[in-house]
Amino acid sequence: MSSTPRIGLLGTGPWAARTHAPALAAHPGVEFSGVWGRRPEAAAALAAAHGTRAFDDVDALFAASDAVALALPPDVQAPLAARAAAAGCHLLLDKPVATSVTDAAEVARAAEKAGVASVVFCTLRFAADTAPWIEEQAARGGWYLAQAHWLGALFSPGSTSAYAASPWRRERGALWDVGPHVLSVLLPVLGDVTEVASAVAGPGDARHLVLRHTSGADSTVTLSLGAPVRAAEAGIALYGDHGRAAMPSWADAVGAFGAAVDALLESVRHGVPHACDVRFGARLTELLAEVEERAEAQGRTEAEARLAD
Repeated sequence: MSSTPRIGLLGTGPWAARTHAPALAAHPGVEFSGVWGRRPEAAAALAAAHGTRAFDDVDALFAASDAVALALPPDVQAPLAARAAAAGCHLLLDKPVATSVTDAAEVARAAEKAGVASVVFCTLRFAADTAPWIEEQAARGGWYLAQAHWLGALFSPGSTSAYAASPWRRERGALWDVGPHVLSVLLPVLGDVTEVASAVAGPGDARHLVLRHTSGADSTVTLSLGAPVRAAEAGIALYGDHGRAAMPSWADAVGAFGAAVDALLESVRHGVPHACDVRFGARLTELLAEVEERAEAQGRTEAEARLAD
């Protein structure tokens, strides 16, 4: 890696423009080496806004970078991430790594084969208010139950979210968009999921889950991107030997991304994989795929029962 690490950006959408590009441009320890996007005019505009250059050729950006940050739809991200790893670039990935278990595993294999470091930007794991809370609760242990909900209003009447135009979010729904955020908190605190005990579809894209964890604790999770605008909120609460612990709110995505950049650089310097690396990201994809399959099977069973009546 260069004495001043060079980090390029793949992606030009709202998430890249609002979070990744400002964080990379402001980070004192890196050089923002350039922007590539599927829309060259958008890449040029984003690069100009942050004092870097646009690349028409993604491989040229890989060659000009020590690491790349990706802000792309998951199934566009996965093959480009594997390609970047093969080119020797460390990876700062978005969640989910992919919506295909096979594709997520391929990114993990590519990173391992190339010997590059990786971090998956699960925002809560890096935000200033939530990251230390997660570490504290994981260290305390003794948790009996977790209750989590993430109710977004992207697809509700009256929503003004810039992310509502995202085709992959509309296709895959809350499970794949905000599910990784919730799981990225529950797994380090309660342990890996040993069983998807229940996965039930609710209104619209809503999903209601019951999960069992290696610690012996259970968690219940409700996810939606179609909640009423005035009902939109997110929260995670833990119950156990210490009573109740509620996750604090967070707001600074740019600062959280800067912390993720720091985590990647630290992993590169010391050769120690980060806990939220591409292997963790691949595990999230496995769990989400299992939940999706379980919910679809439950839906078929309920439909068959209605027909039988």
